[in-house]
Amino acid sequence: MTPLTLALIPFRADSRPRQRPGLLRRAGRLGMMSLGFLIIGLGILIAPLPGPGGVPVIALGLVLLLRNSWWAKRQFIRAQYARPKWVYPFRRLMRKNPEIAPVFWQQALRAEKVVLRKRPSRQLIRARKRIRRFFRKLFR
Repeated sequence: MTPLTLALIPFRADSRPRQRPGLLRRAGRLGMMSLGFLIIGLGILIAPLPGPGGVPVIALGLVLLLRNSWWAKRQFIRAQYARPKWVYPFRRLMRKNPEIAPVFWQQALRAEKVVLRKRPSRQLIRARKRIRRFFRKLFR
């Protein structure tokens, strides 16, 4: 070998086998995906109980799964084209700074609109405004 070829061979002082840098990242992603599946399963188990307890838990599991799985992201994009109004709240929750209180408020108003087909009464409007002021003070 010529001195030039020896200079091109990388020299490592330690003789330990080199770890792949993506291995730890992959393990973390798999852990978060399994945690997402576990939370979704928990949400499905508590969904029959009275109240909306299962829905936020399932949403949290979906957010964890969507942040860590390419397959779930592709399915999410397909669903987004099919039902944009259903998917938009999840998109808002997946941002770097998620808007939890506004998403909750928007979904509560949509549920109210489904339950009350006619125009809401004045008492309901006043109560809604009081609740909104309370949450604004709480999350400032």
